[in-house]
Order: sequence, then C-alpha cells, then structure tokens
Amino acid sequence: MLGKDDNELLCRVGPGTPMGNLLRQYWFPAMPSYELPSPDCPPKRVRLLGEDLVSFRDSAGNVGMFVQACPHRGASLFFGRNEEVGLRCVYHGWKFDISGQCVDMPSEPAESNFKTKIRATAYPCNERNGIIWAYMGPREVPPPLPEIEANLLADGPYAVSVLYRPCNWMQGLEGEMDTVHAAFLHGSYTPRPDLDPQSIAYYVQQNKAPRFSVIDTDVGTSYGAYRPAGDDGYYWRIAHQMFPCYAMIPTGTMGLQIFWRAYVPMDDEHTLMWTQVGGREGDRRIEWLPNSTDWYGRFRITQGPENDFLIDRELQKTGTSYSGIPGGARPQDMAVTWSMGTIYNRSREHLGTTDQLIIRTRRRLVAAAKALRDRGTVPPGVDNPEFYRQRSGGVVLPRSVDWWEGTRDLRKPFVTHEGLKPLVGV
Repeated sequence: MLGKDDNELLCRVGPGTPMGNLLRQYWFPAMPSYELPSPDCPPKRVRLLGEDLVSFRDSAGNVGMFVQACPHRGASLFFGRNEEVGLRCVYHGWKFDISGQCVDMPSEPAESNFKTKIRATAYPCNERNGIIWAYMGPREVPPPLPEIEANLLADGPYAVSVLYRPCNWMQGLEGEMDTVHAAFLHGSYTPRPDLDPQSIAYYVQQNKAPRFSVIDTDVGTSYGAYRPAGDDGYYWRIAHQMFPCYAMIPTGTMGLQIFWRAYVPMDDEHTLMWTQVGGREGDRRIEWLPNSTDWYGRFRITQGPENDFLIDRELQKTGTSYSGIPGGARPQDMAVTWSMGTIYNRSREHLGTTDQLIIRTRRRLVAAAKALRDRGTVPPGVDNPEFYRQRSGGVVLPRSVDWWEGTRDLRKPFVTHEGLKPLVGV
C-alpha cells in the first residue's frame, strides 16, 4: 500500500512536480526516426511530460523540438513552414532554428534587432539507432545517453515499436515488474499435457507461485524469480528496472536476449510504451489503427476500452486463454492496467510476497524524487550511462548457485556466447 501523498508524488509528472523534475534529469525516447523521414518534412505533434511539443527535421537533417506555442502570440508551430534550416510560424513569419533562436522576423523593420532577443523553448535532441531522444532537463550541457545495448548495435538488426496506453506510466512499469502475471494473464487456464517436462513452459505450469530475490542496483532494482526445474535446478527469470522508466524483462534466454522497454509519460494519464529488441522483429499479432496528427493519435492498436479489448468470453470459458483477450501480451496488459483507472489509488491495494520488486522500486523512485527536491541530489544513472549495460532473461541454474553471481557473464552486453542454446518453451 502507498499513502496518498506518495502516490501523488509517484504519478504526477508535469513541470515543477517532484517526479516530473526527476524524470527531466534523463534523456527520453521521444519519437521513432521514421516519423521525420527527410529534411524539411512536415512537423509532428509530440506530447511528453505534460508538455505539448512540435518536432521537425531541418534542411540539414538535424532534429528540433519546441514547445508548440510560438513565443510571439502563441500560435501553434505545428502549422509552421519547415524550410531553409528552420521552422517558420505561419502567423507572422517568425522563424526559429533547432536551438529555438529566432533567426528571421519579417514582420519587424529591417533595422530591428528584436529577433536576437527572442527564443522558442527548445529541447535538445539526439538521434541513435532509429530513435530520436529528447532532453527536457535543466542542464545547459545534457548528460550522456544511456548505454542500452539494443540502442547501440552498430549494424542491427533491431526492431523499434511504440504503443500508446491510456493510463499513468507507473501502471505499465509496475506490470513489467510483475513476472507472476505472465502465468495467468498471458497463459491458459487448462493444463497443457503436451508440454515437454524439460521446458520452461512446463516449469511455469507446475508452479505458478515462484519465490523471489530482490536487490538494489546502481541504477535501480533487479529481481530473480525462481521455480523448481528438475531434481537439482531452479528456473530463474531475471529482470531489471532502471531509472527512471526503463525495464529489461525476462522473456528470452539470458545471454541471448537483447532487449529494453521504457514507459515514457506523455502526461499524468497517457503513456508511450517503447520497445527495442535486438536480433529479431517485433510482435506481428498486433493490429494498428492509422496514425492521426492529434496529440494522442499515434501508435494506437485496434483493441481498446471502447471495444473491451475484443475480449472473447467463449475463448476465456474454454480455458485455452486465461484472459480471453486475443492479440498476445500487449493488449492483455493494456486491458488490466487501463481497468485500474487512469491513475490508480494505491492506498486501496493489498500487496503479497510476489510484489517485492514493485514495493522496492516505488520506494527508490519516491526517495530519489524527494532527495532531488530537498537536497539537489542527482538521481541514479544520470551521469553513469554504463550502468545501463545489462541483459535480462531466463536461465536454469543448479540450486546451490547464487543467481546474481552465477549470471554475471550472461548479463554482460556486447558478448557472443558461443554454444549457448535458447531455452525450450520460453
């Protein structure tokens, strides 16, 4: 259970809020590079951390991101002309470069130097491996980008996907911390007799209530959830939560999986879930709606609150699908986190032993936001991009082996493990 005040602190991300200030210490994935496909292409609306922004790629191919309101009289720069290395407001022709500096003011006399005194509120952008990153923090020189393996692959392959979710960012992030729900929400109710007794799916089916070990790390928290695997082994699902909103979940084989996810707040009640996977394509089961130019009009799937996520009660009744929600894990996760309300009141919850990671991660986030607010303490990982060099995944270990020490080499990124075979039925 989380008290009302701490719940508000955890969830509210707008300018000037404690958590909003913490989040602004970091770089964020803001938009896929393909949304700005070429120099001088049309601008895009982007909403991040409670702010309405406009992004554009200038004539030189560089990306700029502004608060959408023109500093003259507030007209939206979304309607601007993207031309000749700048974005020009269509109301009076004021033009801004990617730094926000006004470089032309045709509505003023030629001898006026007023343009040199005017700047649009602009946020630095950095582009890497198919993602445009934005820094919305207070530093004149931003910190380095996090060194996340899938975003650093020199030659690929990697898949990038973004998914709009109509609820607070913490509800999605907490879902990633909850490995137990996979055996229920994403599984079947009816036991499967066809499973290989040496497979991961069999271990999960036999024991849907794993034990947990949770630790603090330099950049967040990590857990190992373990189940019996044979006579002398444990199947471990090992994952990481990294400040401020990154997750590496245990969906693949430890040592082979190259993966990260982020829950980027658009505002208090809307979130963009980012996924980047190295070595394979994204989930093909999801069906997408066409993007619109609205603030909330991008990255939507056909399943949503308006159609009850297409739940199939007959499918649920047969036991083939525990939830009855088709389309795989993404719409299933969306349904349950949306059903909590746009901002969940955590004072009502009753947490169990399998919620250890959620409890610890909340405490670390709240404590870090208060430390920044009260003492100016820089949050974990801001100046240490190397802390994000991790891999997650599943592994079978002898019961006598410590899970953290026993996976030290498998957790290292940019390593090729010759002869390492994927786990069966991950």
